[in-house]
Amino acid sequence: METFFTTSDKIQHIIKSFNLTKTLFVSSILIGEPNTGKKTLASYLFPNATLVSGEDQKEVELALEHYDELIISDFEKLMNQRQLDFSNKRIIATANYVGNSSVIDELFAFIYTMPSLQERPEDINFLAKKFIQEAQSTLLLEKNIINIEKIPLNLTQNNRSLKQSIYYHLSKQNMTIDDISDMLYNHFYEHYEGNNNYRKHIKIFEKPLIEAGLKKYGSQFKLSNALGINRNTLRKKIHEHHID
Repeated sequence: METFFTTSDKIQHIIKSFNLTKTLFVSSILIGEPNTGKKTLASYLFPNATLVSGEDQKEVELALEHYDELIISDFEKLMNQRQLDFSNKRIIATANYVGNSSVIDELFAFIYTMPSLQERPEDINFLAKKFIQEAQSTLLLEKNIINIEKIPLNLTQNNRSLKQSIYYHLSKQNMTIDDISDMLYNHFYEHYEGNNNYRKHIKIFEKPLIEAGLKKYGSQFKLSNALGINRNTLRKKIHEHHID
């Protein structure tokens, strides 16, 4: 059975409402942004229900003929929705958007809205910890304690972008000099074209070198000493690379 963790009051209300109607042959739909856990929640609440995708019209129609309890994901992708027969069945659908609201009202007795991850700040910390543990295992990293506050979490695509941002951050933090050199080698090899390649590509390592130095030392004077270049040269490079 799929698990679903939440401390969100909004989702707890959805779970409670589903549980109250579990014994009834009524149809419900859960609508919300992609990657918010709609399908996982439906599978968690109805572990014995057959799962089909609205991307396959024939599979859904066949499943409706053979099963009384069914989870239909990506419901918005189904054609001829009004012709579907949900009589004497328990249908739990998930959709990324409403589509035809009049059809939704006809087919479903209960319509729930799944909150985005940004609307569930209480769930972000748990999911971030879960993805960190998963990334450490997948990437074969040491199981060190990670400060979540130092990771630039991306919530624009909910669970998907949150997971990507954690994997990306841990991958970057654990790169060796050899890893970085290999990446630069591959990049330069693929993008050697035309003339003035030195001037064109030097910013790839010179710009972050200066940006990191300015953040670390807090002044151009100290950074120029650390780099072994005079302040005029440093100022010129800051201007060339459009560094604030």
